[in-house]
Amino acid sequence: MVMDFGIALAVSAAAGGRMTETGLSLGTPHYMSPEQATAEKEITGRSDVYSLASVLYEMLTGAPPHVGASAQQIIMKIITEQAAPVTKLRKAVPENVAAALAKALEKLPADRFETAAAFGAALNNAGFTSATSHGARAGVAVTAGWRQRAAVPALIVAGLLALTTAVMTWHPSPPTAVSRYHVDLPAGKRLGTTQWSPFSVSPDGSNLVYSGESGRLWIKSRDQLEPVELPGTEGAFNPVFSPDGSQIGFMSGTAGNADIKVMPVTGAPPTTVTSTGVGGPGVAFGHDGYIYFDASGVGPLMRVRATGGAPEAVSVRDSSNGELQHTWPDPLPNGRGVLMVIDRGGPGTNMSTTNDIAVLDLKTHKHHVIARGILARYVSSGHVLFVTPTGVLMVAPFDQDRLETTGPTVALLEGVSIRRGGGAVELAISRSGTLWYGTGSVYMERDASWVTRAGASSPIDDGWTGAFNSLAISPDGSRLAVSILETSGEQIWIKRLVPKGALSKLTFDGMNGAPAWKPDGTELLYVSRFIQSHNLFLVRADGGSPKPTSVMRGNSRVWAASWSKDGRWIVVETFGQLDMMGIGRDISALRVGSDSAPMALVNSPFAERQPSLSPDGRWLLYEASQTGRMEVYVRPFPKTSEAVYQLSDAGGTNPKWSRDGREIFYANASADLIRVAVTPGSTFAFTDPRVLFSLRGVVDWDVMPDGQRFVVIRERASQQKSKLVVVENFADELRRKVPK
Repeated sequence: MVMDFGIALAVSAAAGGRMTETGLSLGTPHYMSPEQATAEKEITGRSDVYSLASVLYEMLTGAPPHVGASAQQIIMKIITEQAAPVTKLRKAVPENVAAALAKALEKLPADRFETAAAFGAALNNAGFTSATSHGARAGVAVTAGWRQRAAVPALIVAGLLALTTAVMTWHPSPPTAVSRYHVDLPAGKRLGTTQWSPFSVSPDGSNLVYSGESGRLWIKSRDQLEPVELPGTEGAFNPVFSPDGSQIGFMSGTAGNADIKVMPVTGAPPTTVTSTGVGGPGVAFGHDGYIYFDASGVGPLMRVRATGGAPEAVSVRDSSNGELQHTWPDPLPNGRGVLMVIDRGGPGTNMSTTNDIAVLDLKTHKHHVIARGILARYVSSGHVLFVTPTGVLMVAPFDQDRLETTGPTVALLEGVSIRRGGGAVELAISRSGTLWYGTGSVYMERDASWVTRAGASSPIDDGWTGAFNSLAISPDGSRLAVSILETSGEQIWIKRLVPKGALSKLTFDGMNGAPAWKPDGTELLYVSRFIQSHNLFLVRADGGSPKPTSVMRGNSRVWAASWSKDGRWIVVETFGQLDMMGIGRDISALRVGSDSAPMALVNSPFAERQPSLSPDGRWLLYEASQTGRMEVYVRPFPKTSEAVYQLSDAGGTNPKWSRDGREIFYANASADLIRVAVTPGSTFAFTDPRVLFSLRGVVDWDVMPDGQRFVVIRERASQQKSKLVVVENFADELRRKVPK
């Protein structure tokens, strides 16, 4: 028979008011058995034996077996620590009582007494010992006299009376209510359109930090109506909270060449933790004092101490299994491992349907796959959430000590927002079990404009906006090749500029970008980043037959390419020589029409990117990271080892030649467009660097053949089409719906 005796008042009184003061329901935390504390599905009478022993332990010593400053501390002690021998606190306790208590307080139910009657018999048996009794006396030998023997039944009766009285007053707490609601951020303070992770929730669920329309971070507190902008966070993405909620970490700059910064949640200025080999897909604080992050380019998972220092690789890619990157880390609370994504599409293709969720063992540096998906997050209820490439939220019970799932996978809901381009998922969950996620879509509203050297801007075509990503102007200036991000990937389109005309689609599947025109304007090179080899393709600019053809041979992976003006050479940027952090990018040249292997031009452990040849074919222009940040360089072509000239000294990216070869343009670290004049002669020389106009908010740009106008893709104000959904007490819902 099950009867409601009402246990809370008696136990609260017996515990000196602790239960009332902490606002805890019965059984939490002081008198919980380990199997209750870990939410085991099967609870037997041996759990009651443990609780009864806890009451008796407190009657003898004045305190329960485990105490702490918070419920969490007490529960962790119940799970992980042995109770101190009762004789350590009360030497007069008889040996058989100490031995019986030690047995009744064993962590494993099978090691305890099967029934309360057996426990009582051991307390009455002066000769009782157990396999653990040698530790129960703490080295004190006491002969049980008649007073002790007479006291044992009284203790048993008192303990049983206390438990019975407690049961008489117990009313079980109702299940925690789960609440769901939308959050509508104010106009001008909404989520930005970064292709990376846009937000994170604090461990206690009270604060949301997010990347806003301004390009800076904002923090929204649960008890405040208005978000607050965080200064010093320009260009921030992938915000995360530290495990104690006191700090915010984030990436800033350009994905693939980013900084990791940390700032107090109070808004004090951020400090840079590392600028070495930082990628884009993911950064997270561990519970071990490290920050985990994705390496630049093809590479393993990295970590760096939160206080700074040299980064180190913590995972090993299985390239034979198609593993290119280890991304989107989520360190487990116990410090044993890290949830991560195995990316088989490569940088920029994180929506790949071939990606897997894996668990990395930090002791062995080995990992194993547990599910198919593009993001995983651990939940305090003992579950792992993961999101599929189609936006379905899944859950499975998970044992963080064994680093494996312990039950079947269950689908929870559909329509979780995925950021186009980077494959970031709009989802975060707090340690307290509050879930935030986006549903719907976020549109990258960008426009394409004409800009003069003086910075005057006008639209290319009124009302023409979209998720534009990369562009190239045709040799005669009449057409624009532009890659546009779509739900299924990134495709190349052709827009007629002169005369103003329609937009036509050139590619139809995969992730295709970095268009480059053939000098006669009849064909285009582009990079297909869903393909693991032969990923440089050539296609007719009018979209006619034949279909796109592969240009590269071998296993090189290409990120960008460009033609020489005479059409004899193609220079390519590849994922080449890698150091331990996987940041290497190299530059090679292909002779058009030749079957010979690519000729190495610049090959080092650093990142050499964005190569192009001067119109006269004598000079190679590129950017490189050998000083610790990107700067612009020129070398003679094809004998690149003979000399090197550094053009920039305040940062330099995305360098381009003018069509006559008399000027070079690039963006500096302040996002200004810089022009330098190239002096004709037998050696390379340049003069007169000038700032033309600001490139702040510009995604990509190119220069017209006359050198007087530019086409730029610029970010517009965010168009937030998705809705933010909050689910409070989500962890409790998981416990009920998906038992461990």
